[in-house]
Amino acid sequence: MITYSASVSLDGYTAGPGQSEHPLGVGGGRLHDWIKELAVWRTAHGMEGGIESPSSAVLDGDDARLGACVMGRNMFGGGPGPWAEDEPWNGWWGDNPPFHLPVFVVTHHAREPLECKGGTTFTFVTEGVEAAIAQAQKVAAGKDVAINGGSTVARQALAAGLLDEIRFNLVPILLGGGVRLFDGDIPGELEQIGVVEGRGVTHLTYRVLR
Repeated sequence: MITYSASVSLDGYTAGPGQSEHPLGVGGGRLHDWIKELAVWRTAHGMEGGIESPSSAVLDGDDARLGACVMGRNMFGGGPGPWAEDEPWNGWWGDNPPFHLPVFVVTHHAREPLECKGGTTFTFVTEGVEAAIAQAQKVAAGKDVAINGGSTVARQALAAGLLDEIRFNLVPILLGGGVRLFDGDIPGELEQIGVVEGRGVTHLTYRVLR
């Protein structure tokens, strides 16, 4: 199964404005306040403490089914254009990213794979979203492939008929601008198949009907 998961504001934005200078755009960090207090998230990031809530089971279930990830250049970071040759950008997450599995980054600019601590390897794919998803499915070996973060890659996958489920974490904030998933024509329809009320977030799951 190919899924897309993202936190989204009440006015429909998955990132705030100015994303090239900030990983989630201006104000977009508030979209993830709910997850940062969870014990399961803090443990995965080498942190102590945290709480249990209905969101904990949602996060655990998603992680258990996951075999690989696909993301866009904005989520990986480094700004637009070719990679710097002397000190290429190595992502927002430091030496030990929280993914702990293969991640395929859709980009226009080639570079060698980046192996990190904890089992995360970033592979840079220049042939487009469909090629990145195909590579991810191959290494996932029957597990889910998740498109993470940015809406651009998810929109392309949706237009190509590749998305099976969309999982929104609806956060009660307004960003007033930024990046949306649903801009322009939407191919197919969505069927709601799940709702979980968390603390400061509502988890909504939709099946993509083709």
